[in-house]
Amino acid sequence: MTNPRQGGSLPSILCLTDACDRPETELFIGLRKAGFDLDVMCNPKGRNYQRLVDEGMVASPMALKSRFDKEGTEAIRQQLAKKNYEVIHAYNPRALACGLRASRGTDIKIVAYRGVIGNISFLNPESWITFLHPRVSKIVCVADAIKDYLASLRLLWMHIPERKLQRIYKGHDLDWYQSPKADLTQFGVPEGAFVVCCTGRNTPRKGFDDLIEAVDKLPADVNVHLLLVGDVIDNEEIQAQAAATSHPERIHFTGYRTDAPAIAAASDVFVLPSKEREGLPRAVIEAMVYGVTPVVTSVGGMPELVEDGVSGIVVPPKNATELSEAIERLYRDRELSAKLGQAARQRIARDFHTSQTVSETGELYKTLTGRA
Repeated sequence: MTNPRQGGSLPSILCLTDACDRPETELFIGLRKAGFDLDVMCNPKGRNYQRLVDEGMVASPMALKSRFDKEGTEAIRQQLAKKNYEVIHAYNPRALACGLRASRGTDIKIVAYRGVIGNISFLNPESWITFLHPRVSKIVCVADAIKDYLASLRLLWMHIPERKLQRIYKGHDLDWYQSPKADLTQFGVPEGAFVVCCTGRNTPRKGFDDLIEAVDKLPADVNVHLLLVGDVIDNEEIQAQAAATSHPERIHFTGYRTDAPAIAAASDVFVLPSKEREGLPRAVIEAMVYGVTPVVTSVGGMPELVEDGVSGIVVPPKNATELSEAIERLYRDRELSAKLGQAARQRIARDFHTSQTVSETGELYKTLTGRA
């Protein structure tokens, strides 16, 4: 099967993903409105699935179980037979591996998405069925840090050509975030307390231990309450570390929440103390949208997102002392904190808007199919 170019019309795209987040969903809709013939295969359990259905964009529901999902691969192959798609855009490694297998024998261009640093190697067989596969035409990196990481990979003469790598930020829109601030007293936070919030998965690289140590290092007159959002509540080591601090009553665990942005919005500072591998964290962006001052580590794409001293504070990773000093500085200088928070909000509106993502992704498709 081949896919002839369709004259001067915009190319036909098949996007393969899992449970779409809001930025991904709005990107797909924005591209369709821009004139691209774009269909989506995605997980029907995703919270944005119905929105895509309502827009007439779901070609078929799909929930891939692995990179070797035979049923899913066959579903993709059947969809490819229905239309002359020119580009497959795969948004996770499972979709990429299955999309490559399903499109074998075609001249469809393959675009991959990469949102984190790490886990790709010329010595890893699984990398060769995904990002290192020779049929991958482009890898869209969500941050320059990821692009630089991929460009740095080397083994003997092997490397990823620069022409295959492109950075496109994942855009947002302030209008998406209209939820009222959460009532933090439900988590035991006193009314009017100065709150530092952190949202993340229960994994060592997120740096919850560094943040708890940083809060414990604060001077006695700095009364800060720490709110940890997510499944880190199940981490016994973190729970024990929190219990052993000078003020364990000031550390609160919410467990997994679907209203994490509203919780961040009600906080004074949002901290993401990651140790490694970050891309462009959605949790930080959501906090910035609400005008909450971000404090992040200089890991991955976070320094691209937060301008140190302008739209937040950037500290070295694995450094509880500097993290503590940043929190103390914002606690003592509320005017500075408010200024940085407003600048953070404007930064998302100005430099990370969804319209830019739609435009740059559309140009990528046109270039790949000879329509630039």
